[in-house]
Amino acid sequence: MKPVRRAGQIAGARQVPSPNCDSRPAGTAVTLLVLHSISLPRGEYGGEAIERLFTNRLDLSAHACLVTLAGLRVSAHFLVRRDGELVQFVPLAARAWHAGASRWRGRERCNDFSIGVELEGTDDSAFTKEQYSGLARLVKSLYLELPIREIAAHSDVAPGRKSDPGTQFDWARLLAALASQI
Repeated sequence: MKPVRRAGQIAGARQVPSPNCDSRPAGTAVTLLVLHSISLPRGEYGGEAIERLFTNRLDLSAHACLVTLAGLRVSAHFLVRRDGELVQFVPLAARAWHAGASRWRGRERCNDFSIGVELEGTDDSAFTKEQYSGLARLVKSLYLELPIREIAAHSDVAPGRKSDPGTQFDWARLLAALASQI
């Protein structure tokens, strides 16, 4: 388990600060974790493109598909790489810009009350055992520090607009990994 350090950082997570965040509304409890998937370019893993996107340093000329991201300002609190490495972009107390126009159980603007976790992958490919293990450790740590009560897919909070983490995400495997952490 990775305990939370000062300033809302998870111990053991590589810190890559993103400017794409701001303050949550006063008094807002963080009760939701939103799971995403991302790869840049699509289906390519291990490069720096995700980190560069979340820090506004993406070279749009590096691949033809990246030009559609021009001017985009997004972030997540965490990225779980294919090898299980945990990268943190935004402190827990801050609002990351990950869910966009979203709604969960009647509440709009999920960024206000959620933690965003990106899994390196696509919405139509399997995730690695290292990612499930790393994600379970992260979720357990977050449960100990925040009043998170639910986990949802990006596709659940932005239906029709988003499809990640996708049909290949194994929810039963995550639940089993969480159970083994107890």
